[in-house]
Amino acid sequence: MHDRVRQEQGQPPRLLLAEGHYTLYGDWTTAYLKQWLDLQPTLIKPPSTDLQLLTDAMDSNGAMAFIRIFGEQQSHWPQGLTAAQKQLLHLVLQQRETDIPDIKKPNWLADIGLRFTRLGGYAQQLLAFIGQLFTALFTLLHNPRRFKLKLFLDVIQRDGLHAVPLIALLSFLLGAVIAWQGGLQLKTYGANVFIVELVALTHLRELGPLITAILVAGRSGSAYAAQLATMNINQEILALRSLGQNPFDWLVLPKLLGLLVALPLLTLLADISGLVGGSLVAQLQLEINPTLFWQRLSQEVSVAHFFIGLIKAPIFALVIVSVGCMQGMLASGGADAVGVRTTRSVVQGVFLVIIIDAIFSVIFSDVS
Repeated sequence: MHDRVRQEQGQPPRLLLAEGHYTLYGDWTTAYLKQWLDLQPTLIKPPSTDLQLLTDAMDSNGAMAFIRIFGEQQSHWPQGLTAAQKQLLHLVLQQRETDIPDIKKPNWLADIGLRFTRLGGYAQQLLAFIGQLFTALFTLLHNPRRFKLKLFLDVIQRDGLHAVPLIALLSFLLGAVIAWQGGLQLKTYGANVFIVELVALTHLRELGPLITAILVAGRSGSAYAAQLATMNINQEILALRSLGQNPFDWLVLPKLLGLLVALPLLTLLADISGLVGGSLVAQLQLEINPTLFWQRLSQEVSVAHFFIGLIKAPIFALVIVSVGCMQGMLASGGADAVGVRTTRSVVQGVFLVIIIDAIFSVIFSDVS
């Protein structure tokens, strides 16, 4: 009975000396790895030829410990190994030789190529997502009953109306800073009145639409990615598909249509706030009263500059929604994926917004 219990629990390592010969007992299994490694200094001392091995069990971890103690050459192994145990030891040796390939770090040229390949993969994913988005949009135009009015109004309220204080304040401060820094230089040359053109052109054409898009990308784009990533991990998007519903109709199109309405209005608000901030600083620093400021604005600054900035807003809205929703739908795994996809949506969204703004600046550079 005691032998049976000991056999079920395993046999711990023991080294015995009898009649001038060493006998090694114990199972080479994971449960006794630490004990075998503790015996390593003792096991190295007796010659392998005088060491007899008596063991019933050996697993892969035990085989690795055996090789670590007695070496890889079979002539140094103790006597008493069974054929199955020798076969396991040879298998572990072969696996050790093939498991760790010689991985060399790519040189700088290969690293650049790898980065461009990944960039091409991201661009392909984004274009494919935009294609699916436009397909769903055309389907909606043919069947307007699929339009989710409540979700559309929620987006306008959450991403448009609730963003008004933040965008108005930051645009006001940005316009004031531009007027302050530019006014210091213009005052030196006695060209105080040109502060109107400086503030109007920089804010209407570039900074108003750009700061609005960046704030919306950080505020709303990240929310889109986090929401869809959580739903994807919880298999809620899969549940929509299983019910015969297109996730784009419920999760993407309302966001796109809502932001297409909200972002131009927020851009208009940012333009007005920036001009108000600039006119206030012009009055305090350069003694240009608000009446003169707004009169010169209407006379010297063409309305085309305003429309150049406003044209960018729908493109920015498309990019923000596409990047945020795509990253959310690509999420997989656990909670870490939500944070990773949210971060990527903000970084890629802001990056693409700045790139598109630069392209627009080059295209409309001759418009005055």
